[in-house]
Amino acid sequence: MQSRHRRNNLFESPDSESGPQITSQYVPFGEKVVLAKRKMAPGKLTIAFEVSVVAFAIWLLYFAFFHTASLQFHTSWFLAKTGHDHAQHLVGQKYLQGYGVEKDYDKAFYWFRKAADQGHPHASYNLAVGHLKGYQTDIKQEEVRQLIHRAAKGGVSEANAVLSHLCPRGDKTEYCRHVH
Repeated sequence: MQSRHRRNNLFESPDSESGPQITSQYVPFGEKVVLAKRKMAPGKLTIAFEVSVVAFAIWLLYFAFFHTASLQFHTSWFLAKTGHDHAQHLVGQKYLQGYGVEKDYDKAFYWFRKAADQGHPHASYNLAVGHLKGYQTDIKQEEVRQLIHRAAKGGVSEANAVLSHLCPRGDKTEYCRHVH
């Protein structure tokens, strides 16, 4: 009789080899529901993976805190490679100013060109002004007005002043029509 009382316990079944079973009329899933077995300890491979993830996270935090400029540059560079025009302009700015990377004017104007080709107004302005200041760029002299005009239409306030210097009074070309 004593074993019968133990069997009526909700969480135990003496004849089960797969672990405790629930045998009750109140369980909605039928008469027998097997409870979860005790979880085994993680293996060495799992522990090694978890330790490496934590170590990488600590290294990333260190890098982000002490090398912020370099992290910003590499993040922008990755986005620029995927074709994001604002990131291309930022990479050009970083090369131009040497922020997070060594100054390189050729690379700066390369990235300004890529962003300007996609219609980025600030990149158009920087590319045109860089050409006017004598930096080595790949634009032609007749393209300068077009780039400055695109920058002015895009909301770059400095572009209007530069465009008024480039367009003498009475010039009725497409890019100088609305200057004076």
